[in-house]
Amino acid sequence: MASIFSRIVAGEIPSYKIAEDEHYFAFLDINPVAPGHTLVIPKREEDYIFDLSDDELAGLMVFAKRVATAIKAAIPCVKVGVTVLGLEVPHAHVHLVPLKKESDMNFFKQKLTLPQEEMQAICKKISEQFK
Repeated sequence: MASIFSRIVAGEIPSYKIAEDEHYFAFLDINPVAPGHTLVIPKREEDYIFDLSDDELAGLMVFAKRVATAIKAAIPCVKVGVTVLGLEVPHAHVHLVPLKKESDMNFFKQKLTLPQEEMQAICKKISEQFK
């Protein structure tokens, strides 16, 4: 059975899509630790990020860099943090989180629940900055 992320890529589950290309897909985390928290995934389903080929891993990070640049341009922050956790969903993914302070990257704090209109506005702002 396909992971929830593969189903998002296939369009079976709606998402707040930021960007995609032939190999990678970026979308807002629906339970963000900060507004603009984005997930970047390879379209090819692979559970463990370090099981990706060298080219896939490098491509993922280059794509994530482009997404992070768009996040930083769209969301007021000092930097965009990056982390890989990946125990919840068996599909390799990178978290990009706009940071004003280091505690913004705390994945153990209560997640935010943002209204749909706010998520759509954030998605649009970041997508418009993606190059």
